[in-house]
Amino acid sequence: MAESLTNQPKIDGEEILAGVQRWIEIESPSHDAVAVNRMVSEVEGTMKEVGCLTDRIPGRDGFGDILTARSPWGGDGPGILVLSHIDTVHPIGFIKDTLPFKREGDVVYGPGIYDMKAGAYLAYYAYRHLIRMGQKTKLPIRFLFVPEEEVGSPTSRALIEKEARNAKYVLVTEPARDGGKVVTSRKGVARFVMKTEGRPAHAGARHEDGRSAIKEMARQILAVEAMTDYTRQITTSVGLVTGGTGVNVIPQFCSAEIDMRVPDQATADEMCAKILGLKAVDPDVKLTVTGGLNRPPYTKDAKITALFDHAKKVCSEFGLDLQDVKLTGGGSDGNFTAALGVPTLDGLGADGKGAHTDYEQIYFSSLEPRAKMWVRLFETLE
Repeated sequence: MAESLTNQPKIDGEEILAGVQRWIEIESPSHDAVAVNRMVSEVEGTMKEVGCLTDRIPGRDGFGDILTARSPWGGDGPGILVLSHIDTVHPIGFIKDTLPFKREGDVVYGPGIYDMKAGAYLAYYAYRHLIRMGQKTKLPIRFLFVPEEEVGSPTSRALIEKEARNAKYVLVTEPARDGGKVVTSRKGVARFVMKTEGRPAHAGARHEDGRSAIKEMARQILAVEAMTDYTRQITTSVGLVTGGTGVNVIPQFCSAEIDMRVPDQATADEMCAKILGLKAVDPDVKLTVTGGLNRPPYTKDAKITALFDHAKKVCSEFGLDLQDVKLTGGGSDGNFTAALGVPTLDGLGADGKGAHTDYEQIYFSSLEPRAKMWVRLFETLE
């Protein structure tokens, strides 16, 4: 990793924000492939304008296209992989009806602005700034924009891992945390679907003949929620429940979806076995549980520590005291790359708060220093 300070381009926060606004105004909820592809087309054109070589992979299973863009220098050898997602959790119309793009002092609001269109745009902006300065980086740079990270990256994971295996470093444009801190470790994420099948009956005339799938599920939900252990950094949550056919029918079917977060692989193995090993309380009700680890734990090892230390050093050159969070419960595509042993630095996007909410926001004051950080990382990683 080189340490010399090269030409530092001037960074224009207003220019960055104007670009972020363009991306925010193209709403792109994960499950709307047409909407996501409008965003893909915007990004594709933007990357081509700065000379990147692009490849657009058609989407499948109802999701949008995957876009790669790479620098015209450096060939196909190992380089810097910039990992971004361009989908959001907010539905179409959210920007009109609930969270319009607006700036109030240092705070800028908009759906997906924090998670993570501002971060994705910052990485592009830094690359474009180097092009404006007539500079080439020591390593080739490859951008990967995925369309469905918010739902677990089911169609893009294989490509993410393939690209990561051919990278020396992975830089993830997820948002900053806790006042501008970057992410060097994340919990693993597991997802499960639990189903119960009982016996239907008339709720009044033949109640005793029924076996309630919902009653059994209620018992199981309490058992799952009781597995949360904050001292061990384990959280379990039942987030979706469906069941029953009518209020006057003993319910035959019920299903629930479970989210679990774990700090390391050993705990993941233990807790996945516990969830998958659940048994029905009522012997007349059938219980099935499927699923497992969706994103492996992202652990701060020696290589990630070295990459963070390098980032901290280059940021200190322009007065930014870069810090990292100890461990975050949120998962990202960085979980996949870190688990492969590739040095991964995450949370390099804009500072703000409110991901997935009706007050999602970034801080304008974070745009210039974060852009400078990206420029220096591009310039100095080798």
